[in-house]
Amino acid sequence: MANPAQLFAQARRYPLGTRLFSRLVTARAPYFASIWPLFRELRANHCEVFVRNQRRVHNHLGTVNAMAMCSMCELAAGTMLESSLPPNLRWIPRGMTTRYLKKAETDLIATAALSEPVRADFSGDLIVPVQVRDTAGAVVMEADIRMYLSPRKPG
Repeated sequence: MANPAQLFAQARRYPLGTRLFSRLVTARAPYFASIWPLFRELRANHCEVFVRNQRRVHNHLGTVNAMAMCSMCELAAGTMLESSLPPNLRWIPRGMTTRYLKKAETDLIATAALSEPVRADFSGDLIVPVQVRDTAGAVVMEADIRMYLSPRKPG
């Protein structure tokens, strides 16, 4: 597959291009379609995923469900890594530590970011930090996603 960040940059030049890009990503990883994500930003070492506060993602309290926020975090982190890693590396999530800081009562944006590029010779666990913010900019959830990076198999 082509680099997602390059595809996103091309798609955003067109009306509804970011919506189409978001649907293409969820077609490739169908589970994420359940939260109806919209990519807002995607470039090397940075990704922002937007999810609207709507009934489909609510819990019994009428706020955004914790698992919906976890899905946002994993989608942002995985797509950011896919856009950022040297071509000789691959990734797989190994775990996630979450901290729920306040009720998620508005639309949300999950931001995954790395402070520096991953070296081509890196192998092992990499912690990808993700923050979920509400429309006022308050952090409602933080996640540290442990990704295992290893060399791609030739061919």
